[in-house]
Amino acid sequence: QVQLVESGGGLVQAGGSLRLSCAASGRTFSIYTMGWFRQAPGKERELIAAKRWSGLSTYYVDSVKGRFTISRDNAKDMVYLQMNSLKPEDTAVYYCAADQNPGVIGARSGYDYWGQGTQVTVSS
Repeated sequence: QVQLVESGGGLVQAGGSLRLSCAASGRTFSIYTMGWFRQAPGKERELIAAKRWSGLSTYYVDSVKGRFTISRDNAKDMVYLQMNSLKPEDTAVYYCAADQNPGVIGARSGYDYWGQGTQVTVSS
């Protein structure tokens, strides 16, 4: 089992920045990929960034490329999502997730463990 806890969400004005953190615990040695998802009201949950636990590969959805950065600190079992130049359309609940299987890094399915989510609200 892997447990994930997100933090760092909040309210920010458009153009501002936030950094989300995800603390992983338990059988973290079994993690292959960490992903950040978001779900806005009335929309499907989407994968916005992913990173191999080894750090060798990274994925971003087009809408966040150049603005968001996923990083990890394996020594601390932490994954981060630095979000810059935030837009009102980035408003959503953000989740971190862990995948134990070596699938396609940009695939939204296959994640085994999920955090509880953290709300990000961007005002215009």
